[in-house]
Amino acid sequence: MFTPQDIIQIQTKKEFHKITMKVYRFQYENNPVYKNFCDLIKKTPMEVNNIHDIPFLPIEFFKSKDVLSSTDPIVLTFTSSGTTGMITSKHHITNLDYYEESFRSAFKYFYGNIENYVVLALLPAYLEREGSSLIYMVDDLIKASNQPESGFYLNNYQEIASTLTNLDKDGRNVLLIGVTYALLDLIELQHFQLNNTIIMETGGMKGRRKEMIREELHDTLCRGFGVNKIHSEYGMTELLSQGYSMGDGVFECPPWMDILTRDPEDALSYVEEGKTGGINVIDLANINSCSFIATQDLGRKYSDGSFEVLGRFDNSDIRGCNLMVV
Repeated sequence: MFTPQDIIQIQTKKEFHKITMKVYRFQYENNPVYKNFCDLIKKTPMEVNNIHDIPFLPIEFFKSKDVLSSTDPIVLTFTSSGTTGMITSKHHITNLDYYEESFRSAFKYFYGNIENYVVLALLPAYLEREGSSLIYMVDDLIKASNQPESGFYLNNYQEIASTLTNLDKDGRNVLLIGVTYALLDLIELQHFQLNNTIIMETGGMKGRRKEMIREELHDTLCRGFGVNKIHSEYGMTELLSQGYSMGDGVFECPPWMDILTRDPEDALSYVEEGKTGGINVIDLANINSCSFIATQDLGRKYSDGSFEVLGRFDNSDIRGCNLMVV
């Protein structure tokens, strides 16, 4: 099949479409959960002639099934966060090379060489549990930065505030990646005026604070850190690739990942560019699980391939998706 390098080296839309169709056929033949789903909705390879014909597996399947396109041994399982008693998603990984190649190459694609940054990670909610794919990624970036100041911070806000201030004042390039509620906690402790730092929020109040709309959140963070833009990462347990936003909540994908927006009333149809729909993700790095995921996120895709995330379906809005969960 494909190597990690085959996926990461995709450059053109033509290459992406060609490999996507091959991955669909491969996963139909080798992923029993996905095959059963495709058969049920009558979307077999005979009926699938282009990307818009490909069935997208509802993300809920990762909570109840082993979604695998490989018979190789599972080397690691990423799990989603959740409150006590909640059923969490499990993403079984048989080859970590796909994940490592994907997030390393995506970071370089959008931000350049990781060695040019000091990476400060304020991710307490993720550090406090096992199985976080975000922690795995950020830990790798911290090590790859080769900067002695790079590292994780749990709840030691005073230390990270001092480190951040000194690094920025010295003209060092800093990437502060943090869970939303922790970034808000930090700017309540101290007001910053940063000139050389990228603030990247990963989303998530984790029940610690009331939810905020993006515009309000980013305005609050911009004022608190003294920056003009807040960057964001769009990723999840069920994906091995990430989209990134350089500001204003507009995300872009690396060349081996793409977004489609489905009709909220008909999960097998799509809305026009610029209109709100459910976010479907093609992630070719998911070669050994499923590359076609129907998420519970609402968003808009634009003609240049960028997209916005506007929120999530509530339970009354996802009937089009729930009909496909079998």
